[in-house]
Amino acid sequence: MTQVRKLWPLLTAIQNYDKSISTYQVGRGQVIEAPILAYLLETANGRILYDVGCDHQKINQAQLSKQYFNPEQFPCGAPLMTEEHRIPHHLARLGLMPSDVDVIFVGHLHWDHAGGLKELRRCGCGAEIHLQHDEWAHAQTDPSVFPDDLVDDQGQPLQFKLHRGEYEVVPGVQAVATPGHTAGHMSMWIELPKGPPVLLAGDAADLQENLDHEIAPGGLWQENEAMAIDSIRKLKALAARTGAQLWPNHDIAFYKRLQVFPLAYE
Repeated sequence: MTQVRKLWPLLTAIQNYDKSISTYQVGRGQVIEAPILAYLLETANGRILYDVGCDHQKINQAQLSKQYFNPEQFPCGAPLMTEEHRIPHHLARLGLMPSDVDVIFVGHLHWDHAGGLKELRRCGCGAEIHLQHDEWAHAQTDPSVFPDDLVDDQGQPLQFKLHRGEYEVVPGVQAVATPGHTAGHMSMWIELPKGPPVLLAGDAADLQENLDHEIAPGGLWQENEAMAIDSIRKLKALAARTGAQLWPNHDIAFYKRLQVFPLAYE
């Protein structure tokens, strides 16, 4: 029996970028608008965050923004991330504090998914941080990982609880291995108490187009397109087998069809 009570999608930033970043060798030269999402789960055994968005300081402090979002790597500039997008702000709207989060599940370590770790620690969040061993092992060679995101304000490395392969986070929440975008990318299957299950693709599928046409995401670990497509097919098969809704991660049209925060899925 599932321990999940509620699920909230959290909009943590908006970014414009070349579509080929989301669709491998497709859409080059077309700029798209994309949401950067995290997800909050309330369970009978505590609260879980899937991903934590960006580092607000890196985006909004001029010197840091110039350093981390240089035009060569980010021709469309840094994402838009306001005070309202910060995860502590979302939590406050629900009457919660960062210290009320018990587990942070990091699907992968790219800057737009793990950048908020330091701020949450700064705000008193002592949550256990789950991560795949393979993700940690290859993070140092991934240019989309900002090493500074993985340390606290004193420069001490954040402590991760490293896992190998798939596992049950709590009853009703399953970690699903979907490598390809990164070495240790993880999706999440969530059994809701009333509606159909939700399967969070994470960056295994940025857009609905990735799912519909089985197109790999633009960023690939070791250029392994076949591995990424296998993960997409795995997600689609799991969704079909369990009746789950399969949610892409950076699709603005899909995001606009979701319930408006602070409404929750139950």
